[in-house]
Amino acid sequence: MNYWPLLAVLVVVVGFMRRWNPVLVVMAAAVTAGLTAGMPPQQLLTEIGQGFVKNRYLLIIILTLPVLGALERAGLREHAQQWIARRKGMTPGRLMTLYLAVRQSAAAMGLTSLGGHPQTVRPLLAPMAEGAARATHGAIGPKLRERLRAMAAATDNVGLFFGEDIFIAFGAVLLIQGLYAENGIVMEPLHIALWGIPTAILAFAIHAWRLHRFDKRMVQAVSAEKPVGERTDD
Repeated sequence: MNYWPLLAVLVVVVGFMRRWNPVLVVMAAAVTAGLTAGMPPQQLLTEIGQGFVKNRYLLIIILTLPVLGALERAGLREHAQQWIARRKGMTPGRLMTLYLAVRQSAAAMGLTSLGGHPQTVRPLLAPMAEGAARATHGAIGPKLRERLRAMAAATDNVGLFFGEDIFIAFGAVLLIQGLYAENGIVMEPLHIALWGIPTAILAFAIHAWRLHRFDKRMVQAVSAEKPVGERTDD
């Protein structure tokens, strides 16, 4: 077995650790994998070109960036923070739990584009979580702000990943079916999707519990980041 194509994984790891251009890193990894696998340069270029043509619809996300930039310039993040701050009792954990339920339910129905990091987490969910934290605990420091943003991104990931596996026409479900078929196990996509429901429920419960703990620990985190003169216990 030829293990040299695994050098592409090393290229990706090193490239992202050094924070090089992601496009160049991915292209370098593809070239490395192709050449080490013995693929002729002409065939390698053909495969890269065909992959780009087949997945060019993914570039549609680029069209949303100018719209999001204009909305943020008009104060979208500030309005989101002010709106959520007026909701009494809405903590960051409760807000993200609600988003998790919506995101996972929508993904289970095939609406995977209803949400996402660029169009929902960055301009809406993360600012709203910060607004809820300020309304509950007052001013927050930079470390807690980054943790809020990271938890918002993780919530979107969990909701999408475990919700889309329930949708019968999702590519991963068909991939699982093909893998089982290659090993002589015949399974219908519907059965695979149904068995994804318990996993999705457990994923929701576990992450909701993590968000609840995040709310509980936020009090200590806010107190630790405040200057000594601003702490309520001094």
